[in-house]
Amino acid sequence: MIEDYSQSSQASARRSWLSWLQIAFSVGVLVVTGFLAHTYAPPATNDLQDQVLQLSQQVHRLQQQQAMPAMVLNRYRNSICYIFGVYQVGFGGMRPALRVRVSGTGFVVAPGLLATNRHVAEPWYEDSEAGALIKRGATPQLERLLAFFPGLPSGVNIAPVVLSAHGDLAVLRVEDSAALGQLAPLPLATSQANPGDLVTVIGYPMGVLGMVAKSPTNVYDRLAYRHDDMGAATELAALSLIRPSATCGHLGDVVAEKLIYDAPTAHGGSGGPVFNSRGQVIGVNSAYIDGFSGGTLGVSVDALRPLIDAAQRRSQQLSATQNDVN
Repeated sequence: MIEDYSQSSQASARRSWLSWLQIAFSVGVLVVTGFLAHTYAPPATNDLQDQVLQLSQQVHRLQQQQAMPAMVLNRYRNSICYIFGVYQVGFGGMRPALRVRVSGTGFVVAPGLLATNRHVAEPWYEDSEAGALIKRGATPQLERLLAFFPGLPSGVNIAPVVLSAHGDLAVLRVEDSAALGQLAPLPLATSQANPGDLVTVIGYPMGVLGMVAKSPTNVYDRLAYRHDDMGAATELAALSLIRPSATCGHLGDVVAEKLIYDAPTAHGGSGGPVFNSRGQVIGVNSAYIDGFSGGTLGVSVDALRPLIDAAQRRSQQLSATQNDVN
């Protein structure tokens, strides 16, 4: 599904303008109230001073919320990767009946481990065309799955470790974990997300196409019409042009483990982190409803935590097995 982003961009601009107008209005009220309190309030009356303090705190919170998207993008950019893959579905001894490219987003949740969507880690998950072939006896197979991190000159191999049995979540293992260096795991929120909260979604909407579109003109001219996403991603990595994008909005609702918000997204943004106003991850971006700007869907981190625990145990077992073999 491809959204028309002209309306989404206009709506985002209006929200940003209204937010700054709200800050300006609050500051004005704060100044006027402070003047009145200082000039006319009796010495023994603290009501106006309390109101001034409350308004000051509200303005501070609004300023923090406005600065939050830039803060999380700058602080955690390098821990949020672009995922590219290729999978096939076919019958033994025959040419693959289906061969598809995969684009998504992932983020570091523990040393050597990434979180993303199940439909990125296991791309045939809930795919109707692949499902029909599998029901006829075909076998799905990942040909490759790579993570491209900002700052790294090439992609690194990744593989699924744990897949959710009930939702669109997965944890992957970076096979060359030393390549990640000191990349910090993203902080997971411990408090409940509430409707109305500000959210920021970071990812790679439109995948390679999106990154090429915002690249320097000489790079764009060279890569825009290539039909080799793998080659283009590799060249972007070598040029340090693997760069995620941030969009912001508000939570419209929270229903069990589902988050509904209006921050725009697109194909390629699946699996990206959803941040709250305190810079903590409250969910994993998973889908959007075409034609409805407020219908972006995510999965709560409450459903992700047990998968991370299971993946850590599984990774320790794999490491122990490899050490025994060596």
